[in-house]
Amino acid sequence: MRIDIMTLFPDTVGAIMHESILGRAQAKGLIEIETWQIRDYTTNKQNQVDDYPYGGGHGAILQADPLFRCWEAVCDEAGAPVHTIYLSPCGKTFTQADARRLRDLGQPLVLVCGHYEGIDQRFIDECVDEEISLGDFVLTGGEIPAMAVADAVCRLVPGVLGDEECFTDESHWAGTLEYPQYSRPEVWHDLAVPKILLSGNHAAVDRWRRKQSLYRTYERRPDMYRKLRFETKQDKKLLREMEEEYGQDLDPEKLGPGQ
Repeated sequence: MRIDIMTLFPDTVGAIMHESILGRAQAKGLIEIETWQIRDYTTNKQNQVDDYPYGGGHGAILQADPLFRCWEAVCDEAGAPVHTIYLSPCGKTFTQADARRLRDLGQPLVLVCGHYEGIDQRFIDECVDEEISLGDFVLTGGEIPAMAVADAVCRLVPGVLGDEECFTDESHWAGTLEYPQYSRPEVWHDLAVPKILLSGNHAAVDRWRRKQSLYRTYERRPDMYRKLRFETKQDKKLLREMEEEYGQDLDPEKLGPGQ
């Protein structure tokens, strides 16, 4: 898996991307993350990459030409057709499903970090395959979103994490939030670990965790919960048990938009 990040701050981004799990994965050759300084591809002595917007307005715009020259160099080194993503507040909100989709593309990813008031639309029109946002807020640059996308995608590459269950049990993988987790000591500040987790009954633990995951999703992310479907006999039995346990109608198909 190869990811190239076009940025005005390659040293900062590169340092973070080479730490911890991602750093070890790169050392093993499982993933490759490269950063590119956009300023290196300007044609003026001042290494200027921005200019005032046509039509007036505040701030400056990243120019199309240095972006394009940098993008061309990335494509040449990647040696294969690339999938280019511009990190933009105007993009589609990034989800775990997108991380899986990008992992499975089979193409090197190029992440373009915007700055100032944005980038020249002509570069987007000519070179960008999709725009991605982290959410409904604005940051000073695209570096944080680019690192978040790179991290989310790379940790799904086989071998990066020790076991596939490290990510299949996590929030959002199967449309639910993760269950509560506990560690030693058994009692902390007079708060005890749930007894079921100490029972050694793995089937009962799995069932408890599934219920906790579902109910946590119901409470915190009803938008996600409404998309769930309890279709098998086992799921329907679990739903009935949950409704008895919590004293609520928890059938996602019966929930209104405000629940």
